Amino acid sequence: MSRIYNFNPGPSTLPLSALQKCQSELLDYKGTGMSIIETSHRAKEFEAVLTDTQALLKELFAIPENYKILFLGGGASLQFAMIPMNFIPRGGSADYIVTGAWAQKALKEAGIIAAGRVAASSEDKQFNYLPRTADLDIDPQAAYVHLTSNNTIFGTQYHTFPEVKGKFLVADMSSDILSHAVDVSQFAMIYAGAQKNLGPAGVTVVILRDDLAATANEGVPTMLSYATHIKGNSLYNTPPVFGIYIMQLTLQWMKEQGGLQALENINKKKADLLYQTMDESDGFYRGTVQPEARSWMNATMRLTTEELEAAFISEAKAAGLQGLKGHRSVGGIRVSMYNAMPLAGIEKLTDFMKDFKAKH
Repeated sequence: MSRIYNFNPGPSTLPLSALQKCQSELLDYKGTGMSIIETSHRAKEFEAVLTDTQALLKELFAIPENYKILFLGGGASLQFAMIPMNFIPRGGSADYIVTGAWAQKALKEAGIIAAGRVAASSEDKQFNYLPRTADLDIDPQAAYVHLTSNNTIFGTQYHTFPEVKGKFLVADMSSDILSHAVDVSQFAMIYAGAQKNLGPAGVTVVILRDDLAATANEGVPTMLSYATHIKGNSLYNTPPVFGIYIMQLTLQWMKEQGGLQALENINKKKADLLYQTMDESDGFYRGTVQPEARSWMNATMRLTTEELEAAFISEAKAAGLQGLKGHRSVGGIRVSMYNAMPLAGIEKLTDFMKDFKAKH
């Protein structure tokens, strides 16, 4: 077997040791004689998985005591609807900082359910920068302010979060959660699809502070109410058992690496190496975002022609470097380098970039 370097933006690369552990336990989980996939979500074996996964998240992300940790289905896209459904009061609205396609989708869902308002947007420059605190026009009556911490399509990332005038701050961290240290207490809610840094597609993490949870509307459909899932400890209905199990193994791997500070250090090294290679290419590789907004998770760039980009993607794939094609809406090249992408993968990619430039 020969594993490639997988730069796909999600579902994305997972730690090899976590996959191997899964493989070894798949047919007989801890002597039960069956797979964890076949195990009842009410069984003590899965109960232990759930409890340990919550504890690992709490430890690694330094989540304070006044937050609930939930594992839900539907991806971040369902959260786009659940959040306004639960937290925008009748006749009220919420503010959205629009920095890319996913933030636009979140805003659209808020408008369907209640009212979403744009507090700031970077669409005027094709989302190549991030609005700062001074750029925000926050409604004093807003139920919350929503932002997207990292933009997978456009390649921007908040490295310092804006001040929101005491409003509840809600963040979609789907593509950079647990990639670096964050002060969780800044946020009333953090949510993330698992399929970038945490595990496979199919499970969504919600980290919800008690004071925001207390403002939830009544009359929300049962399965769409956070109160339901808090009361049931994510077990009101059958949760994504396998996804939670893989998340547990991934979080265990993160802890073995030395936790968030160690992961942050290596992620910065990867990003620095890649962007240095881009910047020293004399314009052969052109970054698409302003340098201060560059993402450590998804680096976007263009070459001089689409034909050259197609050749880059094709030759990279032949060299064992896959998943580098930019999103269909913007084209170009996108390098996704989540936690499980080793430094060696970026070293091989940057060597390839230099060779490709010399060749073409």
